[in-house]
Amino acid sequence: MEVARVENVTRSFKLGDVETHALRGVSLAIQDGEFTALVGPSGSGKTTLLQIIGCLDQPTSGRVYVGGSEVTRLGRDQRADLRRDKIGYVFQFFALIPTLTAYENIEMPLLLNNTPAGPRAARVKELLDTVGLASRGGHRPDQLSGGEQQRVAIARALAKRPAFILADEPTANLDTTNGQQVMDLMTRLNREGGVTFIFATHDPRVIGYARRVVTLRDGALVSDAAAGG
Repeated sequence: MEVARVENVTRSFKLGDVETHALRGVSLAIQDGEFTALVGPSGSGKTTLLQIIGCLDQPTSGRVYVGGSEVTRLGRDQRADLRRDKIGYVFQFFALIPTLTAYENIEMPLLLNNTPAGPRAARVKELLDTVGLASRGGHRPDQLSGGEQQRVAIARALAKRPAFILADEPTANLDTTNGQQVMDLMTRLNREGGVTFIFATHDPRVIGYARRVVTLRDGALVSDAAAGG
């Protein structure tokens, strides 16, 4: 089953008289259960593509589909609802709320979705167990290691059972050990839980985890190939 698709997508930015083409006619479909890496050097367009798939940005031209809905036809509020209900996000800098505990950060999407208290508590506990942080739920981000913060971010992204999770350079701010632990967790969630991941990276160690590698260069898709994973 297809969870996301972009068709002939372009994205341009203009600053004064200078126009930058971040994406140049990219077409790509993501199937349920994939573990896909978007790779390429800095400036290749991978983060822009990730943001467009995630409805955080709109293409200059082309079409975007998420879960069968054509995102490019939706209004701003409708796109926000789709992001809330269908897409999970993991960011390079974790993006946890510093005044909230790990438990409360994971709980936040469920509060926004008006999940009742009983199921909400059960889901947060389940996720803390899943990411190996059952004993750390009461700690704030500044009391957690970088690897633990990223695991909280992954749990938060999973909270509402999204159609897929987008991860932008998920290990860039982690040392080798913590980065490996985060990628091992994402791999396990994909293989055992069927969670669909699309992640952007330029780290060869992280690329090695992917089962599909999509390579971008100068805003264009230059290769799309199965990998060992």
